[in-house]
Amino acid sequence: MSSDRAIPFGTKLAFGVGQTAEGLKNTAFAAFTLFYFVQVLQMPGDVVGIALMIALLFDAFTDPMAGSLSDRTHSRFGRRHPYMYASAIPLAVSFYLLFSPPAWLIEGYGTAGLFWWLLVFAILSRGAMTLYHVPHMALGAELTENFVERTSIVAHRQIFNAVGIGLTYAIGFGYFLSDANGGRTNPEAYTPMALVFSAAMVVTIIASAWFTRQEIPNLPQPNPDEQGDGGLRELVVGSLGSVVSSIVTAFENASFRWLFSGVLVVYMMVGIDISLNTYINQYFWELSGRDFVLLGVCYPLGLFAGALFTRRFHARFGKRPALVFGTAGWATLQVLPIVLRLLDWFPANESALLVPTLVGLRMLQGAVVQQSTVSYGSMMADVVDEHELLTGKRQEGIFFGASAFSAKASVGLGTMVAGFALSWIGWPTGQEIRTAADVAPETVAALGIVFGPVVCGFAVLSVWCYSRYGLDAARHREILQELARVRPERRAAAAAHAAARRTAIESGTVGVRRPATAG
Repeated sequence: MSSDRAIPFGTKLAFGVGQTAEGLKNTAFAAFTLFYFVQVLQMPGDVVGIALMIALLFDAFTDPMAGSLSDRTHSRFGRRHPYMYASAIPLAVSFYLLFSPPAWLIEGYGTAGLFWWLLVFAILSRGAMTLYHVPHMALGAELTENFVERTSIVAHRQIFNAVGIGLTYAIGFGYFLSDANGGRTNPEAYTPMALVFSAAMVVTIIASAWFTRQEIPNLPQPNPDEQGDGGLRELVVGSLGSVVSSIVTAFENASFRWLFSGVLVVYMMVGIDISLNTYINQYFWELSGRDFVLLGVCYPLGLFAGALFTRRFHARFGKRPALVFGTAGWATLQVLPIVLRLLDWFPANESALLVPTLVGLRMLQGAVVQQSTVSYGSMMADVVDEHELLTGKRQEGIFFGASAFSAKASVGLGTMVAGFALSWIGWPTGQEIRTAADVAPETVAALGIVFGPVVCGFAVLSVWCYSRYGLDAARHREILQELARVRPERRAAAAAHAAARRTAIESGTVGVRRPATAG
């Protein structure tokens, strides 16, 4: 059972490495999917948005389902690791195929064929990522109950998330989509690029699972009365039955409700940012391929730097102020260069100051927003403790399933909104649309308004939600003290109940209990 303990650096490192896969997948999905299907393959932006919205709806169910399933799993490989191993190959294959629609499909079925191709492999790749990412995040939460140590664990995760983001931009824009290889509108570059990303995801997922396996004996196990006795079938059925009730219970927790609502809004803003970034850099700022790489890599460098001082920020100000600061700071730095350009107060596109200014602002934005992302992950782990005290159930999977949904909404919902926005402003498509000269000036300006002021207006709502969150360090200490008192008697009662059930089942007096389903 995890406790209020320090975690070895090697374990933090191995756990963090696993976040590289999500950094790669989510960034590549957001940065390239919309541009590839709209600009290169010439699908209507709103059609692409609908396909991605449908895929997002599947996440609304599969994320908490994966959490519930891993919460209830009991095996010699622990609760989380079996799903981490199982996800790697399906994720790689589905992500590769997403960017590999066959020529016969495009030529014979056009937009309809591409819609179904995008929908199927968006669902499969997101589902496979769910199978990995939710148990992986839950693993991080249950390594320790230490209020401060959790921030360090999440910081390691976010550092490698930044590595994944940086690799995506460096490999994608620096090689496959570089000017020397035909640029961002070259359709032949996307399939081999997806293959490289898929291979990297497999390696980092397997490495994280393998090198954290020694922690399995120290981790919490499912409550005895929740494991079930009917093997895999009962595990799945029981998980299905418990998803709705667990989600309802989770949202009854005020701390979780406000934290989840606030981060859902801000992640959508980030999703639109990533989805439209290629358009902004190519047509609004008119950057070269080399500048694409510089601007893409400087952001994760800022994330890396920001993760290094989050723990001290928490010690000085607390987690919630760090969350608010990161959100408001990100929005301010997002809108500032766009507004200044529209007012003609920013360096011109042909100016030598343009790229250094953008790089500096983007790196600062990464460092600032990292205070928000690390704080959120650490605060969510604290909410799990509060939930256990209130309900008697340890359900990291359910909470981090909801957390994974909010994170992937930054890709799905953000990309959907971006797709609709491109259709709304009448953005022209086709491989021949290469520079701002190929687009009407008012359309380029409309793109900037969507990317900057419109997106950042949602930050006010996010900050308001965070202001309602009240679980601070003092309250968390009280929760841990109370848990230490009630856990032994709760577990003894649960074990006695489970033993009585097994005895009744073996004697034939009672059938195997099936968890009740909603409705």
